[in-house]
Amino acid sequence: MESITIKLHVDSGVTLPSEGALHIAAEVWAPSDLERSSEVTAFVALPGGGMTRRYFDLMVENDDSFSFARQMVARGFVVILIDHLGIGESSRPVDGYAVTAEVVAKANAHVTEHIIGKLRAGSLSPSLPALQNLRTIGIGHSMGAMMTLLQQAQYQQHAAIALLGFSTRGLPEYMPPQVRELSQDPVAVRAKLASLARAMFVQPYPVIKPTGQSGGIFAGKTADPRGTAALKQVVDALLPMCAFLSMIPGNVLPEARQVAVPVFLGVGEFDMVGPTHEVPASFPASRDVTLHVIPETGHSHFLFPSRIGLFDRLAAWARTVPAAR
Repeated sequence: MESITIKLHVDSGVTLPSEGALHIAAEVWAPSDLERSSEVTAFVALPGGGMTRRYFDLMVENDDSFSFARQMVARGFVVILIDHLGIGESSRPVDGYAVTAEVVAKANAHVTEHIIGKLRAGSLSPSLPALQNLRTIGIGHSMGAMMTLLQQAQYQQHAAIALLGFSTRGLPEYMPPQVRELSQDPVAVRAKLASLARAMFVQPYPVIKPTGQSGGIFAGKTADPRGTAALKQVVDALLPMCAFLSMIPGNVLPEARQVAVPVFLGVGEFDMVGPTHEVPASFPASRDVTLHVIPETGHSHFLFPSRIGLFDRLAAWARTVPAAR
């Protein structure tokens, strides 16, 4: 299916001390045959830690099966890719520790509202009709899934959310004992988040180099080496405040308990989410929680042969999601 791609730089809707105007880079992918009266679903995609929005459009020569954006457009969906504040082509504030999860969620929500408003009004591009019956599904990978969850809990913009490679378990194996103990009190740990993140990362935009241990996200030899090479082209620095929060046990459990819309949980068989059967328990307010364990797959799901099955499963699930109120 032919597609339309529109690149945007949108005001972030947030201000930070000693910073000028801050902008968010985004792009919209859409099928070329959309009609005004169509019921259309848009996936609003947020990348994980150390990745730009290009994680959702991995480029492999003569093979578009690694690209979430291209695959979902071929299935009739609109896809909106967003670079978090401080990442990719978005503005990068000098103080990376000022880019908190709350700031990032606010900026992403502002940009989402702006783009969706223009899509519904038909004012985003002459190539697209007014998509009056447009609804959105938030989707994120890893830390981006956490940000999708936070955005939904606070702003309630989406008809559903899809969280890939994420759980509220965090990564306790990477945390010092005092942080694991402190995590029992969410209020206390968030009060100390800045000092704890600075102690771990030091730099305002740390770059994490791959290690033998981190290579586990590729689940050994089962990842396609072409996808692995493509992934290396979309790496970026970490947002230390967001990354540290995502690693803390119980990271955003209070917000997860507030999410009432349908939730799709996509986790690899060899992912970093802990016991897979425990992940849905974090969403007691949702009456529709789907757990999809992706076979023979590590953390970066789009690198594995199972990706086409994942895209098909996501598309089928998205078509069952009722329209938002």
